[in-house]
Amino acid sequence: MSGLLRRDRDFRLLWCGETSGKFGAAVTNVAMPLVAVSTLHADTFAVGLLGACGWLPWLLIGLPVGVWVDRTRRRPLMLSAAALSLALFAAVPVLAWLGGLGLGLLIVVALLAGSAAVVFQTAYSAYLPTLLPPADQAEGNAALHGSASAAQIAGQGAGGLLVQLAGAVSGLAAQAATFLVSLLCLLGIRHREPRPTGRAGAPRALTAEVAEGLRLVAGDKWFRTLTLFGASSNLALMGYQSLLVVFLVREVGLSPGVVGGLLALAGTGGIAGAFAARRLAHRLGTARAMLLCELVLPTGALLIPLTGQGPGALLFVAGSFCVSAGVVAGNVVKAGFQQRYCPPALLGRLVASTSFLNYGTLPLGALLGGALGGALGPRPAMWILTAGVPLAALILLFSPVRTVRDLPLARPEAGRKPDTPGRDGTLPLPGR
Repeated sequence: MSGLLRRDRDFRLLWCGETSGKFGAAVTNVAMPLVAVSTLHADTFAVGLLGACGWLPWLLIGLPVGVWVDRTRRRPLMLSAAALSLALFAAVPVLAWLGGLGLGLLIVVALLAGSAAVVFQTAYSAYLPTLLPPADQAEGNAALHGSASAAQIAGQGAGGLLVQLAGAVSGLAAQAATFLVSLLCLLGIRHREPRPTGRAGAPRALTAEVAEGLRLVAGDKWFRTLTLFGASSNLALMGYQSLLVVFLVREVGLSPGVVGGLLALAGTGGIAGAFAARRLAHRLGTARAMLLCELVLPTGALLIPLTGQGPGALLFVAGSFCVSAGVVAGNVVKAGFQQRYCPPALLGRLVASTSFLNYGTLPLGALLGGALGGALGPRPAMWILTAGVPLAALILLFSPVRTVRDLPLARPEAGRKPDTPGRDGTLPLPGR
């Protein structure tokens, strides 16, 4: 256990609640498409549509939620979102036992749960810097991303086994239990954040504050670059991930339990990436570490379409391990950069604006994956979509990220020169 987890009770509760929620989400990410494929006999496009609905709320409500998060305390929003998710996933088994389980119900649950996730994720990203001092934020981000990856591993394995051994209802019921744990942990946090003060004068219109967040992203070269990369990368990632279950079950011929086990093994890359991120950033610099994590490691995605039965399944594990390690490590570096670089009063709108663009491509990617899989077949579609993962990182390679060793520590303000690299293109890391 890290020193931060040992000494900070409130962070420990936040960590426990977030990890529990990630576990349940991983169970659902496996259980829902397996239910659609094995129980409801949904076609490839319908499975892609189901995946898209979980991310569509980022396009529909993401921007106004960012303003809402900046106007009020974040913890009550997180509690409300967790409570809504608990109610949704507790209702699904009841309806299933009554004979009402169908694809339409799963789509509605995915849309509503996705809306709750928008509120929770935006509030959580803005809440963490109020809970931890700047010196602890890097360790906190690494611990949270690492535990999220571990929870994803356990959840993916459990999702496949639950569906195979106990049926779809048990797989989806596990999600309700995890949100109950998350809710109780959040209730136990003693830290009370101050109410955001906002700006002097009359409250501004919602559209004006939304526009301010979008201008922040569009007008800053660092935010703009990372957001364009994230949107492109997520399009390819969700495209091939939306086809994984169909590809592994119908094309490769694996059972649901084996699929869950392979996903769990592949997910260990996320743990490795989370705990390697700080060391890589220290040794290479944050900008160079991001290039390594987001450009070099994800080329392993090209091993995934080669997956076969028997030893051939190891190609899927190796390729997905590299992708998971690179994505999680890159997210740790990015999260620390945003929390240091963005003015605190704008952090909620920054998270919402970047997430609107980054996560907004996820439903498009899921639909694209479903369409390509239906038109070309799962394996040819996987070749096209996995190739897009390393290609998206070319945005970073041909951006200011390539020209410096470290991402800047603070955003320049009016009348103050920005932090500039030294002769070797470096910026000091915190604590160095």
